Amino acid sequence: MQLVCLDLEGVLVPEIWIEFAERTGIAELRRTTRDEPDYDKLMKYRLGLLAQHKLGLPDIQKVIADMGPLPGAKAFLDSLRQDYQVVILSDTFYEFAMPLMRQLGMPTLFCHKLEANAEGFLVNYHLRMPNQKREAVKRFKELNFKVIAGGDSYNDTAMLGEAHAGILFHAPENVIREFPRFKVTNTYAELRAAIDQASASI
Repeated sequence: MQLVCLDLEGVLVPEIWIEFAERTGIAELRRTTRDEPDYDKLMKYRLGLLAQHKLGLPDIQKVIADMGPLPGAKAFLDSLRQDYQVVILSDTFYEFAMPLMRQLGMPTLFCHKLEANAEGFLVNYHLRMPNQKREAVKRFKELNFKVIAGGDSYNDTAMLGEAHAGILFHAPENVIREFPRFKVTNTYAELRAAIDQASASI
């Protein structure tokens, strides 16, 4: 049995925090793990900014729903799901991703959770588990799946390395240079061809 695991942001939908920052005009929300390597510190900083700007979960979800998936993402995913089992492995949050998941036809998504108070303001976040992308792939392999994984950034490389075949999609040059073992693709047609090629060889 074969299973395709894909990252969400940068592969099927825009980078949510950066796009959200653009759409709300809150430039500080563009801060990512490239600027702040401590994820806990970064998330508390983001939650503080959202509270400061009085943005509750319904406001955030409306902005995210207006983003929409990347051009061609739904057609690519629909076609892929006709031939493969597909799971989306992401370090985003269900509460952020669900408006986009609905537009993608509700594929299976494993990610993390946010906690909101009675007024709808976000007060905390909860990781499903540490290193969940890599750990999920390990468990799928234990279930005798042959796993093909695709992603675009540093936090996907552990998942790609754990899979039977790893594919980079629209990755920045520094990631491509540092991880030459992974096949590089830049369009959905190339990604699909790489998945099919890997499927035939694993």
